[in-house]
Amino acid sequence: MSFDVWQWCLAAVAAIFIGLSKTAVGGLGLVSVAVFANLMPAREASGFVLPLLICADAIAVLAYRRHTQWVHLVRLFPWTGLGVLLGWFALGRINDAQASILVGTIILAMVAIHVWRRRKGEVSAEAHGPWFGVFMGVLAGFTTLIANAAGPLMALYLLAMRLPKMEFVGTAAYFFFLLNLFKVPFMINLGLIDARSITGNLVLVPAVIAGAIAGRLLLTRINQKLFEHVALALSALAGLKLLW
Repeated sequence: MSFDVWQWCLAAVAAIFIGLSKTAVGGLGLVSVAVFANLMPAREASGFVLPLLICADAIAVLAYRRHTQWVHLVRLFPWTGLGVLLGWFALGRINDAQASILVGTIILAMVAIHVWRRRKGEVSAEAHGPWFGVFMGVLAGFTTLIANAAGPLMALYLLAMRLPKMEFVGTAAYFFFLLNLFKVPFMINLGLIDARSITGNLVLVPAVIAGAIAGRLLLTRINQKLFEHVALALSALAGLKLLW
């Protein structure tokens, strides 16, 4: 990658946030997506970030695998796979400018979902009707391929399922690990993962690992609400910049 020094520093911070988002503060994942989408063309950023996410996912699975609730993964994955296919179809037919607008819109929509979730509190899945899981699965698959931005959607679904904290984290860890692995062939097909992007990933992997380990250690000590407020504010600003 042909980043300047300050861009590498910003990318390293975003990589640390990727690790933290997988093992502690989920809201920071949106910040990382937004940062990389501002450092490079939006379509390219979607592929560049994927191996970093998989690295952090693997650490999260190792840390929380005992708490995974597989019944929810079985319900979501067929529809999430369909969403990935739709995202692959769309991403292969839009240019960087259109992808940038789409990513910015998705980020702002994810921020709005977070805010709505906090104000409404936990809502049962039954209140959304029988198609709730189908809708969330398809939308999560689509947004994760276009912008790696399915985190808030998964959080909304798991909150609706009323999962305890550790089951929430463990289920999300496996969901994104398997989903991101599933996306790799599509990203390679689109030319968004190649030898050049992997070289850049290798430089940033230590930062991802450091962030993931720090998140695991700090999970019970940090003020998560404050972190999420900051993450959402930064994501909103980055999303607005992309739209601008």
